[in-house]
Amino acid sequence: SRSPLDPEGTKDGRGREPTFRVSVHKNGQIVIGATYTQTMGLRPGDEFEIKLGYKHIHLKQVDIEAGENSEEKELAAQEA
Repeated sequence: SRSPLDPEGTKDGRGREPTFRVSVHKNGQIVIGATYTQTMGLRPGDEFEIKLGYKHIHLKQVDIEAGENSEEKELAAQEA
């Protein structure tokens, strides 16, 4: 079975497949599209820890009620 974030198994509403690649905008922001957040079941207000590494940014969802990180809802963005 495919991973919920497998680009071969998910298409956005316009028939395009997600690519797992983003670019830094002129204002310095990186946007993670709705295709990914919807696939993960994220809602407005969900919080993430941001950890910086060598050539990667790691986002890990914070489980506010339990006071712990939710391992099953983890995003990792790596520079190619």
